[in-house]
Amino acid sequence: MPRLAALLGALAALVFATTIHADTWREHPEWGRAFARAHLQGTLLVYEEGTKTMHVFDAKRARHAYLPASTFKIFNAMVAIDTGAVSDEFEPIPWDGTVRSVGGKPMAEWNRANSLASGMRYSTVWFYQEVARRAGQQRMQAWIDKVGYGNRDISGGIDRFWLDGGLRISAEQQVSFLRRLADGTLPFSERAQEIARRITVYESAPTYELHAKTGWGTNAAQDNADPTKASDIGWYVGWVEHNGKRWFFAMNIDIRLPDDGAKRVTLTRQMLQDMGAFSG
Repeated sequence: MPRLAALLGALAALVFATTIHADTWREHPEWGRAFARAHLQGTLLVYEEGTKTMHVFDAKRARHAYLPASTFKIFNAMVAIDTGAVSDEFEPIPWDGTVRSVGGKPMAEWNRANSLASGMRYSTVWFYQEVARRAGQQRMQAWIDKVGYGNRDISGGIDRFWLDGGLRISAEQQVSFLRRLADGTLPFSERAQEIARRITVYESAPTYELHAKTGWGTNAAQDNADPTKASDIGWYVGWVEHNGKRWFFAMNIDIRLPDDGAKRVTLTRQMLQDMGAFSG
């Protein structure tokens, strides 16, 4: 059975790669100038569904695999539903009383009971670690193989593999995964995918809906295309639905300064705005 699961995963990965490479890739050097003005090094990949075009800055980096960090919460949420780790997106898991901080500042949203929905919104690490432990190594690996997620390596601990373990995924693979989630064609149940779509809605307006998730991989220098340049890895992935059209995106950057994290969001939105994803 493990051999069959691995074979199915490899076949799925091949199908997805073939599908994504069938699309037209268009380089955007002007995006590079925007990255430079923001003092950032990274890549942005946007799939414009209407024209079947992959818009990209730095295609080589867009195919380089990095730790998924908290972007893995999208996948983890569906595993949690389909393994019964939690019953729905609202079931709370009690806080264990450990005060958790970011940059020396306690995170009020983390230091309380959380659910799939609140844990996605506030990127509550401990909550998604707990649901991964409830799912267990064997069932998690089976889902990773079935979906063909990234390099399918969950070494490093059931509650650490996406944070500092063996799992890696590229911007190209992120976009492929999100397209399947939006279409409801992942092997997860229809209910699990619908829940994942609901809890990733970050912004809803009369004319558009934004699904998004950030990720921050600390001490991730081993993932850098240039390993001599130590940095954390920052992700911003998701999609925008507007006027019956969809734009899927994945950005990753080297984070070297505290405000670089915010820049990954503003820069991506700027590019998407220019493409008409939010208006026009």
